[in-house]
Amino acid sequence: METKGTARSLAWLLATWGATRATLLLCVFRVFAFPGPDVTADVSVIYRGWYEVLRQGTFPLDDVTWQYPPAAALAIRSPDALPFLSYAHAFYVLAFLADVVVLALLLGPGRRPGRSLHGAWVWVAGAALLGPTVYARYDVMVTAVAVAALLAGARRPRVMGALAAFGALLKVWPALLLAGAVRRRAWASAAVTGAGLAALFSVSMPGAFAFLTFQRERGTEVESLGGLAFHVARHFGWPGEVLLNYGSVEFLGPYVDQVSAAALALTGVALGWLLLWRLRADLTAPHMLADAAFTAVLLFTVTSRVISPQYLVWLIGLAAACVSYRASRMGAPALLVMAASFVTVLEFPLGFSHVVVSDRYGVLLMAVRNGLLLVASLSAARRLWCSTVPPAPAAPVPPRPVRPRQTPVGS
Repeated sequence: METKGTARSLAWLLATWGATRATLLLCVFRVFAFPGPDVTADVSVIYRGWYEVLRQGTFPLDDVTWQYPPAAALAIRSPDALPFLSYAHAFYVLAFLADVVVLALLLGPGRRPGRSLHGAWVWVAGAALLGPTVYARYDVMVTAVAVAALLAGARRPRVMGALAAFGALLKVWPALLLAGAVRRRAWASAAVTGAGLAALFSVSMPGAFAFLTFQRERGTEVESLGGLAFHVARHFGWPGEVLLNYGSVEFLGPYVDQVSAAALALTGVALGWLLLWRLRADLTAPHMLADAAFTAVLLFTVTSRVISPQYLVWLIGLAAACVSYRASRMGAPALLVMAASFVTVLEFPLGFSHVVVSDRYGVLLMAVRNGLLLVASLSAARRLWCSTVPPAPAAPVPPRPVRPRQTPVGS
């Protein structure tokens, strides 16, 4: 009976995945026009422009929108693997294949003892809720690397370390996958792989790390948690403006630098909390690697100056990796991330014009989406701490002094 139930659940899962992914492909291939701004412009215009520069053996040094580590060049040039298709169509097919890889990774151990198909369901539903943006950015490729690293971590720490380092050179954030790694082999593998690949890119292509300068100049984006303050302030006469700056739509004007600095300070606080947790945590359980990575990426996402829609792809993938373990306590934060994914597609592309002008609907969308992510990050941090940090031993109670028994006078 249990086998039949599992088979039926798997059939429903695959049917749901097939239907939702066919819809996403029809949207990015422009068979169906998804409402709002064209989410595929990043691939057909920006990525394609970088591709032409990268083909010449150099990074886009004159383009401040190039804000990615050197291995991102592999993702941008990946359509070369399908030369019979146009650049954009080849990219969408490869993004779809990365989606297939994530699903396969989550399905593989799903029926082992202590594992669950819930992770695959989170991925199938969460990515569908986010809409066609999933296939119109290279983040799904990075997420596939990250999920592979987490699921390999418990048994193959060297593989996990190598994949985390490679992912970090694709888009930085996979370095946080090591937050819960305790085996030296994982750290050693990550260090060797990262150093080797960084050296290879440095000597083979000029400007491999120019992205660090471009990232430093980023401001507060309209979709960030800090940006919510300016959305509200615009209704009370704040004199700033919203402009396309360094590749994203940002606030420019009074106090923006201070809010950006505050966001960096909060990121520092998040890092300090992670270090304190790491010093006190018991990380013997296999699922703690995924729980720690999910929590770390949530904290750094919420405190970021930029919370672009594609960031939700990372969080969905990591949430799926967490709940693929029955012992994980990240079920509630995972559901909050899925809810935030749905609000994100309402915000971009459907309601992005409202966000840009900061009208009431746009402010509401940003407050709800970022509020969900904030609650998810705080909940994940609390659950991670409570499930890994042993309670402090209670102070011993001093014995009560025994008073000598007094004999009544005259007895």
